[in-house]
Amino acid sequence: MTATDRSIELVNLAAQAAADRLAHDIIAYDVSDVLSITDAFLLASAPNDRQVKSIVDEIEERLSKELGAKPVRREGDRDARWILLDYVDIVVHVQHSEERVFYALERLWKDCPELPLPEDAQKTRGKAQEHAELTGSTGTGSPDGELS
Repeated sequence: MTATDRSIELVNLAAQAAADRLAHDIIAYDVSDVLSITDAFLLASAPNDRQVKSIVDEIEERLSKELGAKPVRREGDRDARWILLDYVDIVVHVQHSEERVFYALERLWKDCPELPLPEDAQKTRGKAQEHAELTGSTGTGSPDGELS
């Protein structure tokens, strides 16, 4: 089974919306063969909490306006370090760059096929790792910087 046309349409519009708000490391995986609950995951990150919220708001607005899609669940608003939008067909994860490096969701889904994204979204690759290196985040220890 592969991601449906509707899922791919949602992923592409969400990825473009994230890129328009300067998200980093936008990537999408077709998880339909390994999960029955959704077709695709979209991952994006930003260097600060305000930008995480801005990216999420833009994704929600664009998917609602252009495709009539509303998330059935939104989690993580309070801290804005990791916000999840569940559209059933796709799940969008927007993370603070430090959480992105620490949790490394890509490791979990690396065996799933990557979905092609709009060119603007593709240009964002490598930004979260650059930010982590500049700020000293190494992906070890807890997300608040303490060693475990």
